[in-house]
Amino acid sequence: MTTVNVREAKAQLSRLLAQVEAGEEVTIARNGKPVARLVACKPKRKPQPDVLKGIISIDERFFEPLPEEELELWGV
Repeated sequence: MTTVNVREAKAQLSRLLAQVEAGEEVTIARNGKPVARLVACKPKRKPQPDVLKGIISIDERFFEPLPEEELELWGV
């Protein structure tokens, strides 16, 4: 892990970002005390709509209207 002071971080931001993209963590310090950490962002995962297909199933009763007694309990 690399530690740099604020002034160096300002001057070398592109280089530091390249290090982070390569998997390294960079600590930014002020007067020798760590203040912040640069770390790579986790890539966003694309939605996978069929990921649970064949693993779970929904009973047809799920789509039926709730009985009146149940609706009253929910205040609907």
